[in-house]
Formats: sequence, structure tokens, C-alpha cells
Amino acid sequence: MNTTVTLALAVGALVVLVAAIALRLADRLGLPSLLLYLALGVALGESGLGIQFEDYRLTHTLGYAALLVILAEGGLTTRWADVRRAIGPGVALSTVGVAVSVGATAAVGVWVLGFDWGFALLLAAVISSTDAAAVFATLRRLPLPRRVAASLEAESGLNDAPVILLVTALAESLTGAVAQAWWLVGLVVVAELVGGAVIGVAIGFGGVALLRRVALPVAGFYPLATLALCVLAYSSASLAHTSGFVAVYLCGLVLGNATLPHRAASIGFAEGMASLAQIGLFVLLGLLVSPGRLPEAVGPALVVGGALLLLARPLSVAASLVWFRFPWAQQAFISWAGLRGAVPIVAAIIPLTADVPGATTVFDTVFVLVVVFTIVQGWSLPWVARRLRIATPVTPRDVQVEAAPLGELDAEMMQLTVPEGSRLHGVYLPELRLPEDAAVVLIVRDGRSFVPDASTRLMRGDQALLVSARRSRPEAERRLRAVSRAGRLASWRGEQGAVTERD
Repeated sequence: MNTTVTLALAVGALVVLVAAIALRLADRLGLPSLLLYLALGVALGESGLGIQFEDYRLTHTLGYAALLVILAEGGLTTRWADVRRAIGPGVALSTVGVAVSVGATAAVGVWVLGFDWGFALLLAAVISSTDAAAVFATLRRLPLPRRVAASLEAESGLNDAPVILLVTALAESLTGAVAQAWWLVGLVVVAELVGGAVIGVAIGFGGVALLRRVALPVAGFYPLATLALCVLAYSSASLAHTSGFVAVYLCGLVLGNATLPHRAASIGFAEGMASLAQIGLFVLLGLLVSPGRLPEAVGPALVVGGALLLLARPLSVAASLVWFRFPWAQQAFISWAGLRGAVPIVAAIIPLTADVPGATTVFDTVFVLVVVFTIVQGWSLPWVARRLRIATPVTPRDVQVEAAPLGELDAEMMQLTVPEGSRLHGVYLPELRLPEDAAVVLIVRDGRSFVPDASTRLMRGDQALLVSARRSRPEAERRLRAVSRAGRLASWRGEQGAVTERD
């Protein structure tokens, strides 16, 4: 391995470790972690340590990959019982809400800043998407009514797709790559969203059936297989010229709400991968920005951001939720909680890769807007919830019953088969004298499963399931080997169950 690769690996490892520590700091400060990750990227960039990075196309590709993982984790960790009541508001906010928001923000850009309509619409479309990573990370720490939180989560999971499609169409129209009627573009967007939804749900249910029936040789394959199914949903939808982002979110939603082996481990793995994707994405975006250009973007960013926050977002929420009987206080909170994050910055790269005139201005403006308004909204959300009196008392959550949550319990599971010739045959379970924090919890005999008690004897051919604290597993294994060799009086006969060559 050459020195450059080794150095890159070392820097990457240090970035992840520093970002993990920064996450703890962000939690204490009540600050969205994305700001610290962006700051870390800027510190590593041209104005900090001097790393030169201006590869927009690579950032575009890696950004899409990171969003894929973040949306998959969002779907996997969203409860269907919550989203079922909010699917209508979520769809309305991610379609009607986006259209109203783009129109109102673009109008301010034209009338106040003097932008032409094409450029104003592009800038408005780029910033119209709420960010799944920011919404999931922030709202799940607040005691909100579940319908409100679920509506915001559904919106952030579903609105990436129409926004990305809209930004791509606008960028192509500004460069003369396409010249289609807007009603035709609208039909294409709707068709891609519906097609992506169908593919995502189909692969999700197919994956549930597969994982329930196929016994994978290693437990660690289940988290990999779960995330791979989400990636397959994205790629299949994209190859079919439909929305991959809708597909991956809905596939994750189906998988996350199904009863699957090692479901807790799969969700934990997805959460870890999503955190890693967020860290990599935000650091990369921080590297990409040129701090020297940002002061010129502050004025437009404040005007456009203010129009979005105080005019466009409230109008879009009112137009979307008018049919769903949300109290005005909840509508006001949903309006204020439209957090922006990585998605608008990634969307701002699309005009750069398409060589749209003024694309650099779009990127810088969006970067400043995201930073400023993330600080304003992120810190103020708890206060706004209290002032609007929609914060709910913290109540105990439903108990989580999983297939194998032993990693979280610092415990391990063992499987034992009583072979022919073993002196375990006929031994009562108390005679095993296992450690106090180890026990036989299930026996399968002649194809029938039962829970044993103190009067249960082990028999030849039995398959037994044992659970023990991780620290006691070696002692439990030694005791089982000893009894298997020398019977219930193994210790009297000097048998300690040490591992030998025959084991």
C-alpha cells in the first residue's frame, strides 16, 4: 500500500473519531451535528490545512450514495403505526408544499433581488427540500405529538425525490439541454415518484419473505442483507427511470416494520452507517466550499432564507395541511421545523455539474443559508414547541421485543447439541452447575420445542439454547465440556473441561 493511500486512511480514521467526539459536544450544546461536521471540512480545506478539493462530480456521486444510506436508515427506524396517520400530510407537504414553496421563494428572488425567473426558480428548488438527517436527528429528541413528528419525518423522507427531479429539469432547461413543456415535466415527475414507490415496496416485501426463509450462516450477514436490499431498491428504481430515493425510503420502511431475524442489530448497523454517511458527506461539502467567496453570499442568503422561512414555508404548510385538520399551533410548528441540511447543498451541486451559469452563486448562497438557518431553527425548536404548547409529556415508550437483542444486553447465546456417547445424557439441568448468570432457556427434542425447568433432563440428540452474560461464557463452556466427558461428578473426577485437541 503506497504512502498516499495510507495517509488518506489515517486522515479518514481521525476525521471519524473527531466527528464522533463532536457529536457528543453537539448534543450538549443542542446544536445540529452537521454544523460541526461542515466546520471540520472547512478546517481541513483550502483555508485551513490546505487540502485542495474541487471535484464536483465526485462529490455529486458520493452525495447521492450518502443520501441513499441516510434515507434507508430513516425508513428502517420509522414506525409504521406513526407514519400511517401521517402519510397523507407527508405526501402533501412533499409535493404540493414543494411547488408552493418554490413559487413563493422564486417570486421574492425576482422582485427583491432582481434575479431572472429561471435562475430564481432553480435557487428556490434547491432549497425547497427539508433534510432527512437533520429532521430525524433533531425531532426525535423532542416530546412532540406523534402525528406532527411523523408528518415531518414522512415529508423529509419523500420530498428529496421530487426536488432532485425538479432541480435536474431546471438545470437542463437553463443550459438548453431539454426544451419540454412544464406540464410534461410534471407528468414525468409524478410517473417517476409512483414507479419508485411501487418498486421500493415490492423489493421491501420480497426482502422480508427472503430473510424470513433463508438461514444465513453468520448473524452479521442480516444487517448487511437488510441494507443491501435498500440499495437494490434504489438501483432498480433508477435503472427503471423512476425515483430511487422514494424506492429506498419505502423499502426501508417495509423492512424496518417487519419481524425479521436480528432486526435490532440490522437497525443499529443502519444507524451507524447513516452516521458515517452524514460525517463523510458534511466533511466533503465543507472541503468543497471556498470560504473566501461566502461573504458575498450572505446578503442573498438572508433574503432568500427569510422569504423561505417566513413566507414560502408557512404558505406551503397551509396549502398542504388544509384538508387534514391540524390545529393552527401544530401547523405553525411544522412550518418552523422545516430544517435544511445536506440535501439542499447536494442539490446545489447539480447545477455545478451541468455548467449552469451562476451555479457557483447558487452553491455559496445555499451553503450560507443552511448554516445560518440551521443554527436559528435548531436551537429554537424546543422553545417554539413550548411556546406553542404542543410539547407532550414524556411517556414510557412501547417495550422493544426483538429477535436477538443480546448485543445490547452484554449477553451471548450458545447452541448445544448432545452427541451420541456424551455423558450429558440423563443429567438434570441443575446438575450442570452453570454460572448464576447462565441458563438453558429452550430445548428442541424430536422436533418439538419446550422451555425446560429444574426437573428437565438432557437426552441424546437434544438441541439446547443457552444464554449467558458475556463474561461468564468461557466458564459455562468449560462446565458443559466437563460434564459431557465425565458426567455430573466431573469436578470430583478432576475433569475441568479444558479445551483439548479433540475439541
